[in-house]
Amino acid sequence: MTFTTLTTTTTTTATPAFVSAFQIPVRQHQHQHQHQHQSPAVVKRATSIYMSSSTEDDTKTPSSSSSSSSSSQSSSSIEINPLVQNVKPSATVQIFSKVKQMEADGISVTSLCVGEPDFPPPQAVLDAAVQAIQNKDTKYTAVTGTYDLRRSISQDLEKRKGVYYDPLDEIIVGNGAKQCVYQGILATAGEGDYVIVPSPYWPSYPEMVTLAKAKSIILPTKEENGYLIDADELRECIEANVKENRGVNKIKCMIFCNPSNPTGGVHSKAQLEDIAAVLEDYPDIAVLADEIYERLVYEDDDGDDGDGHVSFASISPNMFSRTMTVNGFSKAYAMTGMRLGYMAAPKPLAKAVTTIQGQLTSCASSISQAAGVAALNDVDESEMEANVKIMREKRDYVIGELRTMEGVRLAVPPTGAFYVLPDVSSYYDGDDTQLCLDLLEKKRLALVPGTSFGAPGTVRISYATSLEELAVAMSKLREFLDETRIKE
Repeated sequence: MTFTTLTTTTTTTATPAFVSAFQIPVRQHQHQHQHQHQSPAVVKRATSIYMSSSTEDDTKTPSSSSSSSSSSQSSSSIEINPLVQNVKPSATVQIFSKVKQMEADGISVTSLCVGEPDFPPPQAVLDAAVQAIQNKDTKYTAVTGTYDLRRSISQDLEKRKGVYYDPLDEIIVGNGAKQCVYQGILATAGEGDYVIVPSPYWPSYPEMVTLAKAKSIILPTKEENGYLIDADELRECIEANVKENRGVNKIKCMIFCNPSNPTGGVHSKAQLEDIAAVLEDYPDIAVLADEIYERLVYEDDDGDDGDGHVSFASISPNMFSRTMTVNGFSKAYAMTGMRLGYMAAPKPLAKAVTTIQGQLTSCASSISQAAGVAALNDVDESEMEANVKIMREKRDYVIGELRTMEGVRLAVPPTGAFYVLPDVSSYYDGDDTQLCLDLLEKKRLALVPGTSFGAPGTVRISYATSLEELAVAMSKLREFLDETRIKE
């Protein structure tokens, strides 16, 4: 098996082909309808901000006689840090921004590109946020979060996952799980180090590794295995790195998203034990367990959910001692905009992450933290189960539709999260990016190309929307593929 090491090279700022291509439909539409909307300069500036790709000076005024201040700005010699220039913009964010821009221009778009539940947060969460505001609980909290929230997290993990973390110094509350993931990477890997990133992967993982000045080693997984990690291939990956570095293991961390974004795959307890057995031989490799989707695990057709979700830290004391467990409130509780996540980790790791957060953002929002306490303590389990049941129905509907579309393959149905990653490589000679471009332009349906996730020839579908919207989306996709097949 081939393991790809992603390296960074200093380059000038450039627009990725994927980003540039996704700008085309918007600008065409703007040109056709600019008399109805904003001026082209304003729209162009907004688009460049969304896409992080403008190479022109949009601050110039139309007048040829610029003031001295504007002249000074246009001739600025400020250079962007080469490290940032090597970081790719998030494809999911780009497409979502593109869709919002199209909608602002009066174009109706069906979007299945963002991982955001369509249901509102539980009423207890909303009530707690309102009450916190009315109580004027708007001051800074401790960097690691309020003790009430850390204690609630500790109790929840012990009750549901069988792992205990001291709320005093082993839990850090952050501004979303994404911040916690990044800080975990910064705490364990740096220049000259390597981080294992199984593919398909969430696009932010390798870019965060780049920002830490480390290198990503991409560990491929197989579609026929449901894109789950094979323990033998993990061992082979580590051994290859040791051999390459003359007997020295330079791998400092493995990122492990379970359930997976973008595949929806869930590792069983037995599979986790096999992975742990490999890592036992490499005690200096930390594990960053991203378990943000752990509440969204589905039963199979026989009504059996197997082991459900098993936390990697619970596998053994040795795995607990090296695992940074990341979770949050965005997916299960639909609190995406409240930006609340957390990391639970042994004291040495937790202390390092706390130091980083103290210099980056300090505490998370006090209002969001109050809502988080309510989510863990006041939301009835039946409400959570009802949401999972609804999400399962959406999953089943999408899988049923995809399986009747010619040329679309889904080897193993997902059993967690709210994503499906079907193979569409029989179309467009496997060019999933162009397929998504044409799909958006011709049918106003937004999906994310699998190439963005390290899975060429696939597309990611988020079914975290209404069944009505999913029906429209599946109809558009079927129609588009039928028309494409006729032309080919």
